[in-house]
Amino acid sequence: MAEKEFWTGSDKYLCDRDLAQSFHIARTLGMPLLIEGEPGTGKTELPLQYAADKGLELFVYPTGSKSNVEQFVARFDHVKYLRDSQIEILNSQREEKGLKNKLSTGGRNPERLEDYVVKGPAAQAYSKPNSVLLIDEIDKAPREFPNDLLYALSHRKFIMPESGEILEISEEDMPAIVITSNREQELPTAFKGRCIYHYIHFPEADIMRQIIAKHYPKVETKIVDVALDVFYHLRRIGLERAPTTRELLNWLKYIKTHSTAEAIDKIQKLEGLGTLIKTQTDLERVQKKILNNPLDYNKRSTPN
Repeated sequence: MAEKEFWTGSDKYLCDRDLAQSFHIARTLGMPLLIEGEPGTGKTELPLQYAADKGLELFVYPTGSKSNVEQFVARFDHVKYLRDSQIEILNSQREEKGLKNKLSTGGRNPERLEDYVVKGPAAQAYSKPNSVLLIDEIDKAPREFPNDLLYALSHRKFIMPESGEILEISEEDMPAIVITSNREQELPTAFKGRCIYHYIHFPEADIMRQIIAKHYPKVETKIVDVALDVFYHLRRIGLERAPTTRELLNWLKYIKTHSTAEAIDKIQKLEGLGTLIKTQTDLERVQKKILNNPLDYNKRSTPN
């Protein structure tokens, strides 16, 4: 039976009550959980940390502009099938000539088409009920990709290519499926209808402190306070790409290697700015608004 315990996070992942509830409902109903939100809000980390915390097998499908159902579910290895068929013919010819040594097909038999079906992450997850399947950034895939998943999500089964083998799973045994989207494009309404939906809002400063504590419990409070002050200020000044949680954690990972006084000084001088800022336009804007106006920092207050 698939894992149905109400999960509220782990030592490495902070899962708020609403997200935990949505995740629990999805697993209870045997439906995928579709999580949307801006980058860096922990969408991808949910299934990764859940699988690690529960010791469950994890299957990941990172989507892109060329994603298709064949890659996701299964494909038929025509090259291997043709080669093995030729080997069978050669072995017959060798046998007619009285040669005893046979060429090997690795145990595969061209008469068993299922021997040549290469299962993708979806078929593998459906074969193991107590597992986790992540479809990451589905909004990057061609629009037909989520549409092509409707049958599998509705009927909980896949039909294997060429062999016709049906891979079916019950509602109770469905793997925990998490689908993430950064909303680069709107997903089909019918596809969303097959999912439990949750939107992750960017965390406020108090929640961010808890997230930081999960990753770096020994960092001085003063360092965290000053870093958060700068971080949220950067998010408020209208950058093309505001820094995310992941980038804040990377910045703190560097900053915390110094003493408290040194760390605070480096934060105020925005040392390691490339960890937080990711475009040339944003870099120039920050340098103009903050680095060239140090008094601006002193006027800011720590966010609530």
